[in-house]
Amino acid sequence: MDAAARNLVRRRADDRCEYCLLRQEYSHLAHHVEHIVAKQHGGSDDPTNLALACHRCNHCKGPNLTGFDRESGRIVPLFHPRRDRWTEHFAWRGPRIEGLTAIGRVTVVVLGMNDARRLDLRAALLARGEFA
Repeated sequence: MDAAARNLVRRRADDRCEYCLLRQEYSHLAHHVEHIVAKQHGGSDDPTNLALACHRCNHCKGPNLTGFDRESGRIVPLFHPRRDRWTEHFAWRGPRIEGLTAIGRVTVVVLGMNDARRLDLRAALLARGEFA
């Protein structure tokens, strides 16, 4: 992937993780340009298959495309930043991200979006008025 594609993805995402919405400036590690559909599953470097992800979302997502939704008992796709609208699948509950749909619920679980470190960081940012 070339520098122009990486820059396009960062600008398009406004330097925010497209999964948990953490801004790059609040992360100790650089956000990654990740393949929504991993290359091992036939994904390409086309910008429509690229998203900006914080280190934790990218690490937890890995090559996963789906997850098990305990509520419906089905395997469902993960949130797809190019196809899906964040506000249709997720909502803020203080520092927590709540999955509103099966896609949202499995994405929250698979990406570990509400692990203790993330909740602590978001709570601190919220208290300072720096996270929305």
